[in-house]
Amino acid sequence: MTDTLLKVRGLKIEGRSDETWNPIVNGINLDLKKGEVLGLIGESGAGKSTVGLACMGFTRDGCRISGGEVEFDGIDLVNASAAVKRGLLGKRIAYVAQSAAASFNPAHKLIAQHTEAPTQHGVSSRAESEEDGVELYRRLRLPDPENIGFRYPHQVSGGQLQRAMTAMAMACRPDLIVFDEPTTALDVTTQIEVLASIRDIVEQFDTAAIYITHDLAVVAQMADRIKVLLKGDEVEEADTRTMLSAPTQDYTKSLWAVRSFQRPAKPKPAEDAVPVVSVQNVTAGYGKSAMVLHDVSFDIHEGRTVAVVGESGSGKSTTARCITGLLPPVEGSISFAGESLPLDYRRRSKDQLRQAQMIYQMADTALNPRKSIGEIIGRPVEFYLGLKGKAKRDRVNDLLNEIELEPGEYFHRLPSELSGGQKQRVGIARALAAEPKFIICDEVTSALDQLVAEGILKLLAHLQDTLNLSYMFITHDLATVKSIADEVVVMKEGRVVEQGPKAEMFVPPHHPYTDLLLSSVPEMDPDWLTDLLAERGVDNIGDAAVDKM
Repeated sequence: MTDTLLKVRGLKIEGRSDETWNPIVNGINLDLKKGEVLGLIGESGAGKSTVGLACMGFTRDGCRISGGEVEFDGIDLVNASAAVKRGLLGKRIAYVAQSAAASFNPAHKLIAQHTEAPTQHGVSSRAESEEDGVELYRRLRLPDPENIGFRYPHQVSGGQLQRAMTAMAMACRPDLIVFDEPTTALDVTTQIEVLASIRDIVEQFDTAAIYITHDLAVVAQMADRIKVLLKGDEVEEADTRTMLSAPTQDYTKSLWAVRSFQRPAKPKPAEDAVPVVSVQNVTAGYGKSAMVLHDVSFDIHEGRTVAVVGESGSGKSTTARCITGLLPPVEGSISFAGESLPLDYRRRSKDQLRQAQMIYQMADTALNPRKSIGEIIGRPVEFYLGLKGKAKRDRVNDLLNEIELEPGEYFHRLPSELSGGQKQRVGIARALAAEPKFIICDEVTSALDQLVAEGILKLLAHLQDTLNLSYMFITHDLATVKSIADEVVVMKEGRVVEQGPKAEMFVPPHHPYTDLLLSSVPEMDPDWLTDLLAERGVDNIGDAAVDKM
């Protein structure tokens, strides 16, 4: 047995559309040694996740491996029996999905799902695996690690759920882990801790990993080598430092370019201007003993973008749920254009519901998997605007064009036939279909590569100017905040700790927590994470107890 753990040669994958098989991946080669991390990057639809799954001997429904070899530790995964694969998956090969919310079983508690693989594979007993799970939760900086495992998936934030999935993948200490965008849902402070823990696990247990991401600064911290993909083709591959300093292909150079879109902030609204949305002294939670928001107040004015930032669990999405009426506050008020809104959405009129729409963070769980894209976008077109037949179809086509998806190609597709970035764009079109005045954008670019994300931000800015829309932009990406925001609201532990115009928020002095957020944004430097941990006094990466102040 050689040091090469995974060998892929001439990998070809096809996807079925109607009765036709079309190429998705066109002859990819790769080698992965024990303890090595390969970064797999490229824009949405490049084939990154498809290649990652194929390295486990797996393809999604509607896809097939049509050629090539995938060999794991001498085992032919392309032709291996289902029994052989069952013996490997979860034990020696693990997977961390991009969307944890779509991957966990909603009917079972986190710890029960965590212990399933180690107990079924005979790695450890239920009690031992529970104890190890608590330790992994602690290493991944999950709150209340002794008890969080006894919650259901819907009872934790998206970032917390993503960390729980990372812990679950590590439960059997596998030889190979495929990380498919494992930090997409994480804020920058939590991301540091998760990246440090992942890197420590890989080093400590000599684990090989494929790290799929569109975040180039993140892959710079994690990967020994980087492979760039475009539309199923390999563009180039090199060690990380070489790839960062001297990429040879124009496409790679375009990925490396710093985001150029920087929208100037608009002038402050007049003192007597009536906000489109006003949140005043809102306190809310999930049950009387679990308050999440505490006296939250801010305004969003016409044609402006307010970015709400903060770590996972800080209350950003809970605030959005209060505004939409999905979670009625126990105290406080919410108004639209000066008119007090009923706190429960069921008491709001159709026009009140139409005026405030939401684009969700988890496109996988927000889109009905049994409906076509045309039906998903067409439903609010018919419900709110009353359009039917050809008029409805034309409006859906217009919306697809606005989000840069060809109607003839995508109208009849199901969500499962789209990439993560394409699904998120469908979510944007569905929100626009109601022709609202106010849209909550909940991490709408987190699943998109840098090039596509910039296009979406430009689109949102254009729509705002054209339709005079107001946005609440929930994000943990401070580059996005700099690109599109007029004002910034910083939240921590359910409270607003600082707010103001964008120009003021990025200039010292700051609240200490804002300083922490700003200093935690990854840079395109392979030594950045190591240097930052050293600066913060963290000697043992695996025990990265970063003080969140």
